[in-house]
Amino acid sequence: MAVYTQVSAEALSAFLARFNVGELVSAKGIAEGVENSNYLVDTSLARFILTLYEKRVSADDLPYFMALLEHLAKRGNPVPPAIPDQDGRLIHELEGRPACLIEFLPGVSVTHPTPAQARAAAEAMGRMHASLADFTLDRPNALGPDAWRPLFERCGRAMDAIEPGLYDHVDKALDKVLADWPRTLPRAAIHADLFPDNVLMLGDRVTGLIDFYFACTEVRAYDLAVMHGAWAFDGAGRNHDAEVGQALLEGYMSFGLSPEERAALPILAEGAALRFFLTRAWDWLNTPADALVTRKDPLAYLRRLDFYAEHGAFLFA
Repeated sequence: MAVYTQVSAEALSAFLARFNVGELVSAKGIAEGVENSNYLVDTSLARFILTLYEKRVSADDLPYFMALLEHLAKRGNPVPPAIPDQDGRLIHELEGRPACLIEFLPGVSVTHPTPAQARAAAEAMGRMHASLADFTLDRPNALGPDAWRPLFERCGRAMDAIEPGLYDHVDKALDKVLADWPRTLPRAAIHADLFPDNVLMLGDRVTGLIDFYFACTEVRAYDLAVMHGAWAFDGAGRNHDAEVGQALLEGYMSFGLSPEERAALPILAEGAALRFFLTRAWDWLNTPADALVTRKDPLAYLRRLDFYAEHGAFLFA
């Protein structure tokens, strides 16, 4: 979540008038994240999240995301549906951007997850995957393996301004991961970004899975690899928490993980680390100076990549 597009009180009041949600009381921009513009909106009746979709989220993809959330909600998953306006529409335009008003879910995102919280979150992912077994819509992964080399080349030698020698280091890692990438494992709709800040919790209980705007059709076990990199390390990627990592595996495996999927987790984890390194590097080099957004250190994911390359085979055995 972030704020790239500013929304005036007048424009927001007019927008809310399309819904049966009461009158605007307050709105506050949410600075975390790097993808869309988000506001916490209080009305005289309830609290909502307003999301304006920025460059990385195409308006053409929004019906897919809305259908995915509806599918999951109907099967009892804790996901936030979009609020229809008085004409039943879910997708709107505000300040020149596609926009949705989204139900607010209770809970907080944990900064330092415990093993119990990690296990609960991984169970929620496993339950989500089981619920999506009969979801038939398809969306290619725009940030999947086929996109990594082009994104790397777009960053180019400017990477070396982040850290000397970075371009050559990542070049070699890309060659290795792309050569070994498993392309025959089961594929399904996945979240693809289930970081701790996209899971809401009350204590050890998951109350919300949010921010599905990278959801796509991909190798299913890749979702667990993304989650492991996000949950089992500190923010700087310097320290790995083995207990949290093991809890993630145990929680997810209660819903099934084939021997082939588990054997592929080391290379999937390296690939996930590359994906987030590359998008963070791009954002680091290209985020506008006046955006209300916190840039995330790409080197935090380079450290994860190096850790998985050295220890992955033992870690997921």
